[in-house]
Amino acid sequence: MSLDPAAIGRPTEERTYLVTEQALRVYADATDDVPGGPVFAIVPAAGPIADASRSVASDDARERVVHYEQDFVLHAPLEAEATVSVQATPIALLSRPNGTSLVIHVVTRNERGELLNEQYVTEFFRGVEGAQSVGERPPDHGLDVDGRPPLAEVAYEIAEDQTVRYADASGDHFAIHLDDEFARSVGLPKRIVHGLCTLAFSGRAVLEAAGVDDRRAIRRLAARFSAPLFPGDTLTTRVWALGDGIYGFDAAGSDGTVVIKDGRTELR
Repeated sequence: MSLDPAAIGRPTEERTYLVTEQALRVYADATDDVPGGPVFAIVPAAGPIADASRSVASDDARERVVHYEQDFVLHAPLEAEATVSVQATPIALLSRPNGTSLVIHVVTRNERGELLNEQYVTEFFRGVEGAQSVGERPPDHGLDVDGRPPLAEVAYEIAEDQTVRYADASGDHFAIHLDDEFARSVGLPKRIVHGLCTLAFSGRAVLEAAGVDDRRAIRRLAARFSAPLFPGDTLTTRVWALGDGIYGFDAAGSDGTVVIKDGRTELR
């Protein structure tokens, strides 16, 4: 298993993606939302993110990868029937006590070259030791509310077929989300909900707590994935108002286990 620090700073080739009405609608249905949610930005970026990860990590190292953090910075919406171009660049390898994190910066532009969104994707390779930390750390989104009670707690039910719908909408058919037996074979109690599906629910909860209906009001949505959520669970998102249109949040499953930490939402 190996991680190549020489690949840090080397961008992938651009890929293009046609945003369709159907893709927007299917993704919204998969997250029990309306079209235009901020997390849809991951769909055009999935291929370039995988390209960037493979440029750094060997195939056997990638068998140990988990999605650790996600940070969306949204400059303009993804419109139906628009063709966008996406490029990803691995920008850091960060040594951790039990493995190594890889940070990938993703840029999505329209046909005129105008910036639509940026993403910072952090992958964690469990038990894979890299060289000394190199590169640029992603922007901070830590949450410290010093024991203050939340502004609101918003609970949503996660359907038993949520992972199937989300896999079809996102293209992420990794078996830990779809097959209980496979999930148990890698140490999980059963199949788990995609982290980005969980984040879509929490982002909607923040808007509900803030009294905002417009999904495009979100300028930034960031979080760390800390534990798995399961189909059939209730996801409860706690939201804190931090001032100037900024909200912090975390989220827990039915048994109280916190599945999202260090959440941050910034509204326009």
